[in-house]
Amino acid sequence: MIRVVLADDHTLVREGIKSLLELVPDVELVGEAEDGESAIEVATSRSPDVLLLDMRMPKGDGLHVVRTLAARGALPKTLILTTFDDDEVAIEAVRAGARGFLLKDVTLDRLVGAVRAVAAGKTLIQPALTERAQKELASPPSARPAGDEGGAPMTERELEVLRLLAAGYSNREIARTLFVAEGTVKNHVSHILEKMGVRDRTRAVLKAADRGYL
Repeated sequence: MIRVVLADDHTLVREGIKSLLELVPDVELVGEAEDGESAIEVATSRSPDVLLLDMRMPKGDGLHVVRTLAARGALPKTLILTTFDDDEVAIEAVRAGARGFLLKDVTLDRLVGAVRAVAAGKTLIQPALTERAQKELASPPSARPAGDEGGAPMTERELEVLRLLAAGYSNREIARTLFVAEGTVKNHVSHILEKMGVRDRTRAVLKAADRGYL
């Protein structure tokens, strides 16, 4: 069972998501919170596998909750529930330690898939949320270097792998999608991390989203 804590200040939203999750046999809702303070308390006491966390709440927003739990070493695998207006703040939450974010109006299948993906250790960045950030870039992606400052340019294959990483694919799933060996995918991921100047897949996806490659 995937143990989930849900934090959202809107009762109707909480009840709606709760009703949906009750339909899923491998997901169990073990706690609820209606503000930032209670989210920190419940997440700490219940030790869930996944924390579904609203971005905007009283007594501490989602970013505050993530930073506080991370500082205490008690941050569960966290999935931010957000809207189009919150994409930049949601990205900050992922930088602080959350595993990803998705829109509140997702379908049950998408929500459950996201919970399972995050519980399995994957990163989930919903591509639609990067569109506004892309439009605000000072220059188009083609004019920007695809590697880190001074690094080698990203290959087309590496960009394909990056997009699949952003969609939450594992190395094995990427290998199956691109019809290559899993070891080849691991090499691509290593090169991507080196070129982006980051240490993990989450930061690579974030940097790619900031630069408009996704």
